[in-house]
Amino acid sequence: MNVEVRLPELGEDAVATVNVSAWLAEVGMPLLEGDDLLEITTDKAAFCVPCPQAGTLVATRVNEGDDIRPGDIIAVLDV
Repeated sequence: MNVEVRLPELGEDAVATVNVSAWLAEVGMPLLEGDDLLEITTDKAAFCVPCPQAGTLVATRVNEGDDIRPGDIIAVLDV
């Protein structure tokens, strides 16, 4: 079963958009819950976005350099 992974809310003080600085997982990789998917940056800091559940990364929906918002679909997992 495929599951869409969305960028989670980043907290009360978070900016509206963040930049995808690097993918840390590759399509085809098996991932465990909590494994790092990608790195995002704001004008103040960099953060890693964890995988929300175990599965295999079957697709990415954003590219390095893209500006994204919480709730945007970032990847698809086969769980």
